[in-house]
Amino acid sequence: MSMYITCLDLEGVLVPEIWIAFAEASGIPELKRTTRDEPDYNKLMNWRLGILKEHGLGLKEIQETIAKIDPMPGAKEFLDELRSLCQVIIISDTFSQFAGPLMKKLGMPTIFCNTLEVAPSGEITGFRMRCEQSKLTTVKALQSIGFETIASGDSHNDLGMIRASKAGFLFKSPDSIKAANPDLPAYETYDELMAAIKKAMD
Repeated sequence: MSMYITCLDLEGVLVPEIWIAFAEASGIPELKRTTRDEPDYNKLMNWRLGILKEHGLGLKEIQETIAKIDPMPGAKEFLDELRSLCQVIIISDTFSQFAGPLMKKLGMPTIFCNTLEVAPSGEITGFRMRCEQSKLTTVKALQSIGFETIASGDSHNDLGMIRASKAGFLFKSPDSIKAANPDLPAYETYDELMAAIKKAMD
């Protein structure tokens, strides 16, 4: 195994956006807002929790939607191959209570994410972020213990880890993010991303 660790975002890269899927399942279009629309994650999450409370929805309802979400076509095969080449960590702003079932479908890769605070009634009362700027902080920590990182993601909150890594790539990003970061290679398929990661490890 090489000294490389590849750090990947989860939603939009390996699985569809969980909140968008839940917005569609629950018929609450306001929940479609993501970090692409509101870069302040705390603000976004507090706003989402307010909407859930208003509609009397809790963890159980969201988990029922998540149970029906499948990884993007080709995501598991991509991860399996990548994990045979180097260590892989998924670094996400999602929550362990959401990610669990999706990790099973992806072959149980390692994920670093956040935690929801849930009342016995199932109401989501709050959330605990693992650390500030979790993606960039994690990449810097891995580098501090002797690893080279390669990073890929699709959104604003991935740019820090992408730019701090030895090699970093946008993947399935919106045009606005690609246009604002013209120096970052941007890929749309797992084959392209795999080729770029292999080249970075040479």
